[in-house]
Amino acid sequence: MSTIVLAYSGGLDTSVLLKQYVVAGHKVIAMTLDLGESDGTAGTGASAALDEVKTKALALGAHGALLVDVKERFITEMALPALRANAMYEGVYPLSAALSRPLISALLVESAHRYGADAVAHGCTGKGNDQVRIELAVRALDPSITTLAPLREKPLSRPDAMAYAREHDVPISSTVAKPYSVDANLWGRSIEAGVLEDPWTAPPEDAFAWTAGAHAQPAEPEHVVISFEDGVPTIDGVTGANMVAALNAKAGAHGVGRIDLVEDRVIGVKSREVYECPGSITLIAAHKALERLVLTRDELRFKMSLDQKYSELVYDGLWPSPLRKALDAFNASFASRMTGKVRVKLYRGQAIVDGTTSPHGLYDEKLATYGVGDKFNHDAASGFIELWGLPLELGARVARDALTIAR
Repeated sequence: MSTIVLAYSGGLDTSVLLKQYVVAGHKVIAMTLDLGESDGTAGTGASAALDEVKTKALALGAHGALLVDVKERFITEMALPALRANAMYEGVYPLSAALSRPLISALLVESAHRYGADAVAHGCTGKGNDQVRIELAVRALDPSITTLAPLREKPLSRPDAMAYAREHDVPISSTVAKPYSVDANLWGRSIEAGVLEDPWTAPPEDAFAWTAGAHAQPAEPEHVVISFEDGVPTIDGVTGANMVAALNAKAGAHGVGRIDLVEDRVIGVKSREVYECPGSITLIAAHKALERLVLTRDELRFKMSLDQKYSELVYDGLWPSPLRKALDAFNASFASRMTGKVRVKLYRGQAIVDGTTSPHGLYDEKLATYGVGDKFNHDAASGFIELWGLPLELGARVARDALTIAR
């Protein structure tokens, strides 16, 4: 008999896996994390639902059931570093699911050490990204721990899973397949499968839970002021998980954060994914605006390419890589200048920045103005243009002379 720590969601697949391990004689520790996934607002309903998941695991024969609130840890250790990198996979997706997997892996390893487990297990299939992210992170943290992937090694169809559940008294909520597969945490909610597998089919309104459709959005815009101190955002004095949850609700009411993306998965296939990321989309928009105010042109241009690489590393399961850590160090090098306020207008599905201010801002109105008080030295521009264009002028002259000789 071995001890296994199972990443347990309480859904059909992981419940069947838990029961299979128990029937086989293994000692199972069911680990469930509270990432604020139930509704993105970290409300009491979410806590109650997760308590039921823990109770269900014990009823199915788990030796132990862990329910760990990691909302603050997720925001501090995963989301905020990603925010400093403006992390958006393929320029669109804020990496909500991808960012949670290294944390899930860390808790699996920590729990394995605590309970003396021989292995950890997950319910990922062989087609998804999460198998890569979880298993690479576990290997990076403790190569001696075995990671089990039963649904990859022996795929289980939904009808077969439901039949096993009925035979072994595993509670299931319905005999009808769910129309969508949903994964969520405070940084965003991802929806896939069902009718969404056809990229030509518009996402139905019933796929969305955090964002209002056009018919339900307020008629008037709403402003939110996001304050940054050394790169850390706060809203009305609230920071961390509570701030992100409140922003999810506020921005979501205006339909902000709906994403429809045909993305390139790690394993090489394209997948149509629909996301709701109202809080993270708003925060990234604000963070980018503050960067444009306080960073130099060269910093911005260089950082743009690094931000893209950062996003690819996170998406591809390489959170533990030395390069990602080096990029974090690069972003931290100018965090002290990332202090200021950004005003964002939430309206009709958009988060529109319409005001920025910072004590480190490089914008000088006396240099930028075309009105009274202009301090810019216009006479210097002609000399600048002459020197800046010298290589172009020289190249044109050489080309012209070569053409003359050829004739």
